[in-house]
Amino acid sequence: MKVLVLTEYPPSAAGLATQGELFCRGLLEAGVDVHPVHFESPQEKEWYYRWFRPDVVVGIGFWGHVPHLVLHPQQFGLTAIPWLVADGYVAAHHEVLDALPLVLVTSTWVKETYIRDGLSGHNIEVLPVGCDTDSFIPRGADDPKVQSIREALGVGDGQQMILTVGGDAASKGAQEVMRALALIQSEAPDWKYVCKVWPQPRTVQQNLVDLQLATQLGINDRVVYSTNVVSHNFMPYLLDACDIYAAPSRLEGFGMLHVEANACGKPVVAVRAMAFLDTMVHGETAFLAEVAEEIKITEGIFGEGHGIDSGHRIVFPTPRTVEFRASVEDLAQYLLELMRDQGLRRQMGEAGRKRVVDLFDYRRVARRFLEIVSSRLGIQ
Repeated sequence: MKVLVLTEYPPSAAGLATQGELFCRGLLEAGVDVHPVHFESPQEKEWYYRWFRPDVVVGIGFWGHVPHLVLHPQQFGLTAIPWLVADGYVAAHHEVLDALPLVLVTSTWVKETYIRDGLSGHNIEVLPVGCDTDSFIPRGADDPKVQSIREALGVGDGQQMILTVGGDAASKGAQEVMRALALIQSEAPDWKYVCKVWPQPRTVQQNLVDLQLATQLGINDRVVYSTNVVSHNFMPYLLDACDIYAAPSRLEGFGMLHVEANACGKPVVAVRAMAFLDTMVHGETAFLAEVAEEIKITEGIFGEGHGIDSGHRIVFPTPRTVEFRASVEDLAQYLLELMRDQGLRRQMGEAGRKRVVDLFDYRRVARRFLEIVSSRLGIQ
């Protein structure tokens, strides 16, 4: 089988780029002839179409990328398979996606939202994002690379480090985590809360709002925001530096960092909703707080980059959930339980590591892709 992968290439440390990189690596190790190319490069894509003549073109992105991931290769008579990570209204792409022989999505929840938003679902298969379990491994606190990260972040000896990573911290539930930590600060062992946020213009104001909340809660001296540019090579050591990975995301189509944290032997605190119902096991690999609130909208304005006209207004016949908010009380209870019990942290981390190796290793994901394509399309 010859596979062309439309992805963010060369890969950055971002989630979609990592997804594409590991997918290509897994296929290559399985003996598949595979090439990656940037999904927004029509000239280079066409170059591959003409000389490589792939059996399938797998496009990694969200529904707004359909013109790049599906329509472009279809112009050249190729079989396009989008692998979509985000939920949400699929705009003008219902007929295009329903007519495809196969659509891959990253979680059961994403499939359910696509069906909610008008797709039939007959051609949708769930394929999780792969994890590099050779790089994301448990490392001891005495590892000098791990120690260096804790020192650089101002985490002292004996302090527990709670970590959240995201494009912005608020969308990953950082405000809920802060409120929870404020509730237990007099009972919990000494701690620092670290938010690793990717530096980008849209997050500057959000970071200020988050830090103002920390000040209002009286925990600003324990909250660290890191906005440095880092490579993906840095991320395993950052996750190994934490004691608890806490990210009750408000919207999550997979949760790559949560899975990677488990792979590093860290317990996870998230929310009982969305992709976490696929990736985490409550009480075994993670604690999942109940949903306290669902934020719903009745209309939306979609802009450039969504595959439809800028400023396009959509009215939803049924209100759409656009955010889940985790119970702060549940988060406080679970964080306190983990912070007080080193043995529990170790037990849940070990269970999480085993589950990731069994289900989400990138080689396992690549093999599952080949099984799906063989079964659905008859391509070997």
